[in-house]
Amino acid sequence: MPQTNAMRTRSLLTLAVALFEAAHLGWEYTHGGVVSHHILQRPDLPAISNGWGLVLLPVLAWFLIGRMQARSGLSPHGLPARAIGLRFLAALAYGAALSTSFALGHESATTTLFFGLFALAVVFALYRAELFLGFVLGMSFVFGAVLPTGIACVFAALSWLLHRLARLLGDAVRRLVAWVRSSGSG
Repeated sequence: MPQTNAMRTRSLLTLAVALFEAAHLGWEYTHGGVVSHHILQRPDLPAISNGWGLVLLPVLAWFLIGRMQARSGLSPHGLPARAIGLRFLAALAYGAALSTSFALGHESATTTLFFGLFALAVVFALYRAELFLGFVLGMSFVFGAVLPTGIACVFAALSWLLHRLARLLGDAVRRLVAWVRSSGSG
């Protein structure tokens, strides 16, 4: 029975993301056409249509919601759904704040929020599914789905690498301390 509820929840949330993106694209279509963004904001480079979000966002949501569900069920108690939801909402708010500051032309806020992602990559595990999905969805209204997904991939990879290196360094220090203690007692 829990498997059925998990699949139902995953399907409903993915459908909600698809409907959100369809409404977004419908609004764009009726207000001047579906927006396309040039790579690196250079007109001589190809443009990517926001229409790709209708494919990318539901696929991303389906995959990442599955990851969240799997992680919450790994231990007997799992990670509480509330904690995952709060992390998702925080990332959604951060992505929305970043894209809103850009859309309103607040360069200093946009720069601060963007470079703040480097600090956040050190402190938080930005590679977690709920943070990744929340950030992408928060930015998708202004930037479409492709650019935020690319940015999230870069910061998720950076965060994973930093956290992995910190874990390896911590393990090495623990081994060194254990070796020093064992050498000193003999």
